Amino acid sequence: MSNTKLKKIIKKFSKIKITVIGETMLDRFIKGSVSRISPEAPVPIVKIKEEKIIPGGAGNVANNLIELGADVSLISLIGLDEAGRKLIAINKERKINISGLIQSKAVKTIEKNRIIAEHQQIVRFDMDPLNFKLSKTMESKLLDALKNDLKNGAKAVIISDYGKGIFTPAMISKTIALCARFKVPVCIDPKVEHFGKYKKVTCITPNTNEAFSGMRQIPKSSQEEIIALGKKIIKKLKLKSLLITQGENGMTLFNNTLKKLRIKHIPTQTKEVFDVTGAGDTVISVFTLSIAAKASFENAAEIANIAGQIVVSKLGTATVNQKEITKQL
Repeated sequence: MSNTKLKKIIKKFSKIKITVIGETMLDRFIKGSVSRISPEAPVPIVKIKEEKIIPGGAGNVANNLIELGADVSLISLIGLDEAGRKLIAINKERKINISGLIQSKAVKTIEKNRIIAEHQQIVRFDMDPLNFKLSKTMESKLLDALKNDLKNGAKAVIISDYGKGIFTPAMISKTIALCARFKVPVCIDPKVEHFGKYKKVTCITPNTNEAFSGMRQIPKSSQEEIIALGKKIIKKLKLKSLLITQGENGMTLFNNTLKKLRIKHIPTQTKEVFDVTGAGDTVISVFTLSIAAKASFENAAEIANIAGQIVVSKLGTATVNQKEITKQL
């Protein structure tokens, strides 16, 4: 595919309305240096130099889309707590529409805290509510917010499923049905436990392990086995397309919208993988935005592959922008 055509697609990203629905969380990166080991236990002592707070999960997908120039709406559940207030402030500052960001006393905002020293992650500790159950009232509020976005011109929807309780089987089917009713593409960053529920959607974007595990198979690495697996997933879920990401081996696209299933492997050109944190969020953001910009599945995958290569060369939960992708082209 010519770079000129891909660049034209990228230019169309600006102001396209995209809705992200899923579990958002607060990502905290605490950075410092290590010069000695603790006398209390055989662990390094980190002298803190910097703390960075950004949205994670569905919030990182929304952040990726904003950086790419899209008009973004985020639908999620957060708590009436300090982490929730920080997420609201950050999203407002970045001009993400948060009318669908629902606060509730019954919810605890998810936090992921990473300690990083000398460019290496030493430990991560999470504040993750256990046994959260989505109530009918919460389900209705989330679906009402999605319906409102669809009525107001959303061109695509991303389901960001982290398995934290928002996406019950009923919620998944109702979300997909609502998008189908408005004839809006829906792409899903899948959770293994819910794999069989993502039927008849535009695309799902599992990595290799998620794809094999979702089909209850032992993960394998050969391209022949990945192609065989992809065919089974397409058939079982009746997908329009499937994009299996394979890290340093690139990604494989399965296009099921033609008379014959078309399979295309896109190799990576990444020279150095620095951090894969959030790379999947970048891939689904760019792929979905490309589809919303009327790109073919093949063109969308090409652009998403380039964006993924850029983001893994950065430390932490990172994003890319139009300029970076165009420069890489």
